[in-house]
Amino acid sequence: MVLLQDFHTHTSLSDGELSPMEMIRRAAVAGYSAIALTDHASTGDMQRIVMEIVQVCALARKYWDILAIPGIELTHIPPKSIAALAREAKELGAWVVVVHGETPVEPVEKGTNLAALRSPDVDILAHPGFITLAETKLAAASGIFLEITARKGHSLTNGHVAQMALKAGAKLILDSDAHTDRDLLTFDFAEMVLKGAGLENKVVHRVMKENAAELLGKIPAGNI
Repeated sequence: MVLLQDFHTHTSLSDGELSPMEMIRRAAVAGYSAIALTDHASTGDMQRIVMEIVQVCALARKYWDILAIPGIELTHIPPKSIAALAREAKELGAWVVVVHGETPVEPVEKGTNLAALRSPDVDILAHPGFITLAETKLAAASGIFLEITARKGHSLTNGHVAQMALKAGAKLILDSDAHTDRDLLTFDFAEMVLKGAGLENKVVHRVMKENAAELLGKIPAGNI
């Protein structure tokens, strides 16, 4: 059975509409088995955001049947700062560290993708845009997941990301990049996004089930 899992969402702690607790609750009602809250942050606000998300997720896990995962999305930061900030995020309690990749619809500094893929504390490179084959091979070697995104604009390069991943043997993950409950995934929409990226049915199943399970497996057992 394929469960709905999402490793990239935003709340009112950054540019989302809902409070962290409400986003988790909406996801639980929508049939999610796991959701990561990964609000945008950089050096000035990361500590506050991670600490609040850690508390909210712990409360949700205690009372609701959903794995609420504390995370962060390092966004529009200098590439040379990524490794240190990703390590700090993990030390603060983030289970999942996402880096805002070089999407073509935002002026992300060149070199962000490469810096993220060189960091042992980064789990997901979000909407990596026109990622190169060399970078994709680095993702495969480092075990960092490349995101196929349901987010408008960022999704323009899904097909390219998928092709590069298939050539290099890199692992893909599907995320909503939700900023409201209306952005949360359904099974049908998730499959549509992945098939729209040019992936065959067997790969779609692998992304939604096997790759998601592998990413969940990276979370220390003591945290769950």
